[in-house]
Amino acid sequence: MWKSFTAVLLLVTPALAQENATAYEALRVLGRQSGHGVLNHIVSITGVKGDPEPEKWKIILADEGPRAGVREVEIADGRISSDETPGRSVAGSTEGATIDTTRLNLDSSGAYAVASHTAEASHTSFATADYTLRTDERGEPVWIVTLLNNSSRPVGTIYIGASRGTVLRTEGMFAGATMEDVETDYDRENEGGIIGSVKTRITHAFHRTQEEARDMFDRVKRSFSDFINRE
Repeated sequence: MWKSFTAVLLLVTPALAQENATAYEALRVLGRQSGHGVLNHIVSITGVKGDPEPEKWKIILADEGPRAGVREVEIADGRISSDETPGRSVAGSTEGATIDTTRLNLDSSGAYAVASHTAEASHTSFATADYTLRTDERGEPVWIVTLLNNSSRPVGTIYIGASRGTVLRTEGMFAGATMEDVETDYDRENEGGIIGSVKTRITHAFHRTQEEARDMFDRVKRSFSDFINRE
């Protein structure tokens, strides 16, 4: 209940409710200090133990220099606190993995609001949230929000489309049902198939949560292009 109240408070008084920077604000710092061109090379953005926002954001950038690879930039306290090349090798290629920031319509504060509501709908209590923004297999930006309890143990993960705010899937919530499971059961039910009453409630709860997330997205939607161009 408390986390749900916090999500609502963020919609009303964001300046008062949070002190740490959102992901967009961290990217604005990066753009100001390293040049806006660097924003075209973002591979991922991560933050841990957000309450609701983390103390620092780690941004992975595709480095197109002579020795192509990645850079790790850390943003904390309104500045770049570190900028280095990882000492370890990075598996795979960053080609096609960079985030198209023109498609971003959900800041971390909005992702938190959607995730918090999803947690409440699935009766999942949590204390903090870990965030990752990256592309999926189709190149679409996706927020992956992992909720943790007071012992820092994961209690659920929500995948949220960063363009449209859609809850794409969940893990460890709604009895572990994925979007594919829910859609399959929903089709069977409409065709007159028999499924357990518990599973029926889970299916309906998942669909209801998705619909409510769409409504919430209309309130928390935030275009990154508009945000960065208002500097």
